[in-house]
Amino acid sequence: MSDNNHHPLLKVDNLVKHFPILAGVFQRQVGVVHAVDGISFEVRRSETFGLVGESGCGKSTAGRTILQLYRPTAGHVYFEGADLAMMKGEDLRRMRRRMQMIFQDPYASLNPRMSIADIVGEPLMVHNIAKGAELNDRVNEALVTVRLSPTFASRYPHEFSGGQRQRIGVARALALQPEFIVCDEPISALDVSIQAQVINLLEDLQEKFDLTYLFIAHDLSVVRHISDRVAVMYLGILAEMASRDELYNHPLHPYTQALLSAVPVPDPVVEEKRQRIILEGDVPSPVNPPSGCRFRTRCPLAQKICAEQVPVWREVASDHWVACHLV
Repeated sequence: MSDNNHHPLLKVDNLVKHFPILAGVFQRQVGVVHAVDGISFEVRRSETFGLVGESGCGKSTAGRTILQLYRPTAGHVYFEGADLAMMKGEDLRRMRRRMQMIFQDPYASLNPRMSIADIVGEPLMVHNIAKGAELNDRVNEALVTVRLSPTFASRYPHEFSGGQRQRIGVARALALQPEFIVCDEPISALDVSIQAQVINLLEDLQEKFDLTYLFIAHDLSVVRHISDRVAVMYLGILAEMASRDELYNHPLHPYTQALLSAVPVPDPVVEEKRQRIILEGDVPSPVNPPSGCRFRTRCPLAQKICAEQVPVWREVASDHWVACHLV
């Protein structure tokens, strides 16, 4: 993981994604789901940027909106200076070759009617990069890269285990030799014993091909292991962002503190003395988020100002950002 390139490969600027709620015979819009509500961050070249949060906080939607699988409601996504949100048609398709995604569920993201050769080779055919014998070579090469046998190419997804399927998904993402990969909870559907293998594979591939990752997860210990910098998301907004060690050693936002207090520590002496912060209540609905600070309904420290004003996203220390009135 190199520190030499500090120019951002990807810059997300005030990204918003709302889904309309339609009702009645005429399907009139009666509201919106605030899935992603104005998030900003940069991902530097060759780094792994971790995005964490509870289920339903909008992190997967953010990943898909960045890749333009969902078109953003507002905001900008700059990839090497080019605004993806403004691109359409052939321009966007050309950019797409440089960005790929590894999906969460290896059972749902592979077409059961396609052979492994067709699945891994499809991106190469879509972008007219290879066909015939060259296509087969590229597919075999991709399979070997993710430590699968090229003889698997003629088989079908149902013949493989979850870990093997996820490797096939990784091979498909690598086929186009992209620079940037969104890893959308790539290990959450796998057994714990397999998770480490997939994480190690992703780290090896990053080193070998100089890849940049946006790593989305809800498991904080995995994110700590793999990420260089981490952003914490809550109900469509970012609560805190810092380098890995800074965030884990000095969490400033009450939500980050609560999340980290739930991560088990392998030392029983430390574990006994540690204070768990138990959050009250459930995550509010993204259809009708709370006024002011979104976390205030569950925050043990909430004051009057938290309900009245939206906290400003600000840099409180070098490269340590937080949105909280009380920090």
